[in-house]
Amino acid sequence: MHQARITLDKDFTVAEVPRRLFGSFVEHLGRCVYTGIFEPGHPAADSQGFRQDVLELVREMGPSIIRYPGGNFVSGYNWEDGVGPVADRPVRLDGAWHSIETNAFGLHEFVEWSRRAGTEVMEAVNLGTRGVEEARALVEYANHSGGTYWSDLRRKNAAAVGLPEDPFGIKIWCLGNELDGPWQIGHKTAEEYGRLAQETAKAMRLVDPTIELVAVGSSGSGMPTFGTWEHTVLSHAYSEVDYISMHAYYQEHQGDVASFLAAGVEMDSFIDGVVATVDAVKAAGKHRKQVNIAFDEWNVWYLHSEEGAEPDQHAAAEWVEHPRLIEDTYSVTDAVVVGTLLNSLLRHGDRVKIANQAQLVNVIAPIRSEQGGPAWRQSSFWPFARMSQHARGQILSLAVESGKMHTKRYGDVDVVDAAATWDEHSGVCALFLANRDISALSEVQLRLNGLSPASVRSAEVLTIPADGDRHTANTEQDQSAVQLVPLDSVSIEESAVRIELPALSWAVVLLDVQNA
Repeated sequence: MHQARITLDKDFTVAEVPRRLFGSFVEHLGRCVYTGIFEPGHPAADSQGFRQDVLELVREMGPSIIRYPGGNFVSGYNWEDGVGPVADRPVRLDGAWHSIETNAFGLHEFVEWSRRAGTEVMEAVNLGTRGVEEARALVEYANHSGGTYWSDLRRKNAAAVGLPEDPFGIKIWCLGNELDGPWQIGHKTAEEYGRLAQETAKAMRLVDPTIELVAVGSSGSGMPTFGTWEHTVLSHAYSEVDYISMHAYYQEHQGDVASFLAAGVEMDSFIDGVVATVDAVKAAGKHRKQVNIAFDEWNVWYLHSEEGAEPDQHAAAEWVEHPRLIEDTYSVTDAVVVGTLLNSLLRHGDRVKIANQAQLVNVIAPIRSEQGGPAWRQSSFWPFARMSQHARGQILSLAVESGKMHTKRYGDVDVVDAAATWDEHSGVCALFLANRDISALSEVQLRLNGLSPASVRSAEVLTIPADGDRHTANTEQDQSAVQLVPLDSVSIEESAVRIELPALSWAVVLLDVQNA
């Protein structure tokens, strides 16, 4: 058994919980759109072709903002192809994922789908093969009320597909995607991209001064240009942008489960490094405004198979429509890691103001669906859904003393990982806890300063099921193998709370508290 002691104080806060921290991502990749959120003819589809079974799960999961339409896809995408009468839209080759794009689903459809899902739109522009004028025109098309060429075209096209003519009101815009990566269509140096981002941002804001803009950061902390890329890009564009992006994916390598479970430690370090670079540019440029972070791609993604096996298929072998690509099945282990990544993002809510788990349906996703068949929750659905639902009010700064476990990649790390919020309005303190040890339970003692725990409102845990192991996952055949279950081992003793976490688990505990 491991021991952990956590102390919180209502006066030691990080920031208010940013609602955009619980974002997701829809890309024209594989079956995320087609047979994912959109499948005309499905028994659960409405008149627009939106799958209502998927929509219900999306609403339950609770993403606040969704990035669209890519991803690598956007760097070769002409947004005009996805508007207007569907019969008139061109069929294109998508070079990013070696697929055929029918354009049956485009901007109008996504905006309407988002309205029904209750999410905000985060739109990406193509700065790979296109540039300033196309981005400027897209903002006018999306956000201007009417009386101009592009805004009147929006109204005409909306009428053609039977959707509302009013402006989309998109506030968050990504200035391209992963342009530091040699794989990206239109790959650029930091100098090239920094100048392009600066000029594109200026032109877009001349159309709509109220928008917020995200500059492309490094595609990962392992990129050879990491750090210098952010510094160069922001040296050009700091005054014009509001956020710099971050991307990170994690997987278990060759059975090294301890390092995989400690992925949140690497995410913490990655965020701290980007914050330091942003603030160095701010100081050097004598800027007054604060650029923050949009962690607009993150997840568990099994990018490569084990040594000696064939690599995973990341692009279709033939030119076909919406092939099956990157449809990872997530286990209990993966869900616990996702929970710790969410904890990391929440702990950094003073600077990470937007985050998008990639992606929403089918493609490395918390929700799966089958063409003509059911939709179901993957194990990774649960930590996201509960944190989106319960993280409210102020993020608390925690003092954590935990037993350690050794990892090959990160050395000794805490067995117990934690994040917490306190909502003064509701009087609820929400604790998000993980036990990284795969075989031993952890006993947690929580002490509250300035707050008195009155009762346990609820306590749930995701862990290894009694009839399974750490690889247990939800599938089409068994959609409830991995669930949140009641956590009974929570007790209040005077001013302390005792929580017993099962081996390999992620838990959410809600406490009704009062001012002490």
